[in-house]
Amino acid sequence: MIGTYVLRDDLHLATPPPHPSEAPVHNPNPLATTLSPPSAGTKLSLVVLAPRQHSYSRLYKLDTTTSTRSQVPPSIQESPHETNSQASDAGSHHANGVAPTPSNELHAPAFGEGNPSLALLNGKEAKDPLKRRKPKSNIVKSNSSFVSRVIPHEALNKRLQEHSTDGIYAFANINRALQWLDLSSPTKEEHMTKILFTKAHALCHDINHVTKSSNHIDIAMGFSTGDIIWYEPMSQKYVRINKNGVINNSAVVSIRWVPSSENHFLAAHMDGSLVVYDKEKEDALFIAEDQAPAPEVAPHEPEHKAALAIKKSVNSKNQKTNPVAYWKISNSKTNDFSFSPDCRHLAVVSEDGSFRIIDYLKEQLLHVFNSYYGGLICVCWSPDGRYVVTGGQDDLVSIWSLEESMLVARCQGHNSWVTACAFDPWRCDERNYRFGTVGEDCRLLLWDFSVGMLHRPRAASVRQRGSIASATLKMQRTRTDGSTTRLRSSSNLTAATQDDAEVVHPVEPRARTAILPPVMAKKIDEHPLCWLGFEEDCIITSCNSGHIRTYDRPKEGAGSDTPSTTSASASNS
Repeated sequence: MIGTYVLRDDLHLATPPPHPSEAPVHNPNPLATTLSPPSAGTKLSLVVLAPRQHSYSRLYKLDTTTSTRSQVPPSIQESPHETNSQASDAGSHHANGVAPTPSNELHAPAFGEGNPSLALLNGKEAKDPLKRRKPKSNIVKSNSSFVSRVIPHEALNKRLQEHSTDGIYAFANINRALQWLDLSSPTKEEHMTKILFTKAHALCHDINHVTKSSNHIDIAMGFSTGDIIWYEPMSQKYVRINKNGVINNSAVVSIRWVPSSENHFLAAHMDGSLVVYDKEKEDALFIAEDQAPAPEVAPHEPEHKAALAIKKSVNSKNQKTNPVAYWKISNSKTNDFSFSPDCRHLAVVSEDGSFRIIDYLKEQLLHVFNSYYGGLICVCWSPDGRYVVTGGQDDLVSIWSLEESMLVARCQGHNSWVTACAFDPWRCDERNYRFGTVGEDCRLLLWDFSVGMLHRPRAASVRQRGSIASATLKMQRTRTDGSTTRLRSSSNLTAATQDDAEVVHPVEPRARTAILPPVMAKKIDEHPLCWLGFEEDCIITSCNSGHIRTYDRPKEGAGSDTPSTTSASASNS
């Protein structure tokens, strides 16, 4: 049946004026489509501090080294392009209503495990969450020229005490401001703390869910100047890392804490570099070690699309200062990256249209795929790690199978660039998957696909009879010049390989690619959208102009309402 997502909250964060000392940005080319930062829209980092008792479904415990897929008939009907979909929801409801997080039972080693230089420095970490180490400097009393002004709520301590144990905190950036919000508060529009920076614009941020507790949150923030701040909002303490770009002076466009790590986070810089920092280490002028030179590539392959140059390895003995590791993957801007649920792989998308899979534990490039045209902007993994979804400037959303190293389907529905994508873990199970995307067309789209659908795509009529995988793998064995390339020995990434060579995959022709329509498409804003998140009871979106909208999920047994400016219609199990 059809359900309706109803608008619950519509917050509008005020855009701060330019700092008086900030000169206007001069754009010599008014037609340019790849403007540099300072602005990246409003993005959110969400955290629930209360420990949750997870009811893990089997999906989240799968070890992809041994798993096999059930061949089942499709349980999702592909629906018309717009909102009146009759498709059934790919729902998987859990006993306690909490989305399972990826299990650590997959036995992935910690990043840098085995390097005594790292173990020596971090071996004395406090294990008691109440004794987490905090940054050194008080941001409220800071006299740094980097920080312009800090505005804590006048009753901050009282609001901290009144915060619901299972309520959601959000950190949101808008130009040179970062705001801390309590989305479970009746006065959620009143910030807990608002930080104004002098000239630098906060482009990205991430919360460390390993170290969070009722009185501690570790946040990493990346800026248009290349600077990074480690911020702990409960104590209002901070540390500035990569100060004045001493390690890399290009903007930080995406930042994530390394899975299961208390100290390490990965920053994607605008110059195509991926840099691992330690929140507690001092910085030093970076000099490339070039311990592992990039592999040789054939003349017809662009070097920047086939190489992973290790400027500093995580296994380096020089670990007294930042960076912990430094990888150069492209001469083009890196737009987004995402860690796999099994804590072994990294999916990276770039402005040159490439999508890379990297084994970041072994520091190896495994696969390179490409868009039809234009850059790729966003990337996310399915909760079980079997699929990766990307979106980009070709207005398409692509589904990639990591077990078969192939493109599964192109998803058509957006009318402009796709800026953010995310899986809905409350609507995924072993057979069916639900994910959402937003774009510069101001629309939210929801998509369903199933295991059965992947082997009987709607566009199968234009294919030759036979398996999609066998046809694609045959293509992968032949380069454009007719020579053979080496393939990995197994269809999934966690198995052993015959060699260490990455695979540069040819672009699958449109005529041989399955096309998937959305189950819901709805314009929900007047401004381009830039972020999307799924929670247990709602969907949250944000736009370039500071609007944060929360939509309640359809109620069980509720009928269909006509979509309006305050609702969006989609299938619901």
